[in-house]
Amino acid sequence: MTISREVLRAKLDESLAARPRRLTRRDVRLPSIPGKAFAVIGVRRSGKTSFLAQCRSARLHRGAPSESQLLLLLEDERLAGLTVADLGWLIEEHARRFPDLQSSAGVTLYLDEIQYVPGWEGLVRRLMDTGGMEVFVTGSSARLLSREVATSLRGRAMEVLVHPFSFREALRHAGNEPPARAGAGTGPKGLDQSLRRYLVQGGFPEAQGADPRDRAALLAGYVDVVVLRDVIDRHGVTNPLALRWLQRRLLANPGGGFSVKKQYDTLRSQGVRVGKDTLHAYLGYLEDAFLVRTVSLDAASERQRMVNPRKAYPVDPGLIPLFARGGRSYQGHALETAVLLELERRGWAVSYVRTPEGWEVDFCAHRPGEAPLLVQVCLETADDRTWEREVRALRSAGETYGDALLLLVTLDSSPPPQRLPDGVAWAPAARWLLGD
Repeated sequence: MTISREVLRAKLDESLAARPRRLTRRDVRLPSIPGKAFAVIGVRRSGKTSFLAQCRSARLHRGAPSESQLLLLLEDERLAGLTVADLGWLIEEHARRFPDLQSSAGVTLYLDEIQYVPGWEGLVRRLMDTGGMEVFVTGSSARLLSREVATSLRGRAMEVLVHPFSFREALRHAGNEPPARAGAGTGPKGLDQSLRRYLVQGGFPEAQGADPRDRAALLAGYVDVVVLRDVIDRHGVTNPLALRWLQRRLLANPGGGFSVKKQYDTLRSQGVRVGKDTLHAYLGYLEDAFLVRTVSLDAASERQRMVNPRKAYPVDPGLIPLFARGGRSYQGHALETAVLLELERRGWAVSYVRTPEGWEVDFCAHRPGEAPLLVQVCLETADDRTWEREVRALRSAGETYGDALLLLVTLDSSPPPQRLPDGVAWAPAARWLLGD
């Protein structure tokens, strides 16, 4: 069924008349490669649509004409049955109304929830090939996973990852963002309290400041929707019991080693019949839906990376209390999760290290043109045994990675009572997460 031209014109009029909304600014970097579309990806409810609105507002603030910023929210019941021909006509109608834009200011087109338009890839590729237009696309559903948006454009798009709020963004949302240098004007106690709250509350925008019971129900609903729509419906999962068990196991044990054989043996002992290859596939599905992030062993050999356990983390620390049991026990896991996600936001490729002595360093981060960064995360170092364990792993790994920067990150904002070894730097988590 073709959408009536009146409906499409009304949609165009609404999009052009939309006033910029007050939104919490996201610290998301846009690639600077010319001639590429931006595929905005990330877990459901992380704020991708709001990020498109932020990009539109930023361009308007820099002086772009309002008619050059066309934001189309395609999840609209009036657009049910929208075809790629309809969408093409709407874009052409915009060009007919403003014929001078292509040759002057250019047009930025924001297509949110693009999966509602079958065959959209060809249209976007044609727009990119024609030139004179900047294009943003998002998608998230069983029909088009967020991660698949960029691959659908066959090399014509750059991925832009939007996670839930970082610690700094959560403070900004609450009106408590400190100055650029985290320590200036903000007492360490206030930052520590805010960080501990963030590690429990997490960064999903709708969960900010919510009552604990409401927040738990909200986040549990997010997880259910991701598992049901983006995994079970999308991939036709025939063993949802094993999938749910795996999902709970991963979210309840952040930073724990994930061995398919061990999970397979545990499930078999409980009478759940599932194949090892199926468990491998289920883990990949959960990663593709951005519900979990995995970290492999840092090794030159692909075989070594495959045979060694991966460490799994939720996409947001706020998901941990839903599945973990105990009070303080998950704080260290939540902090480790927050550090991993911050490294990803900053563009680091992350793995973990096992030293020749069998000790482990939480993260080994690589970024093109920079020395590796070895990061060890812990709650506190007042106990001498904890200090010795964490530092010896860093120093041993530092001998293998000769040019690496060695960093110890602790939740405790008090400097370690012990003397830092040469080559090892320390940072309180709150200030490091704020980018100081």
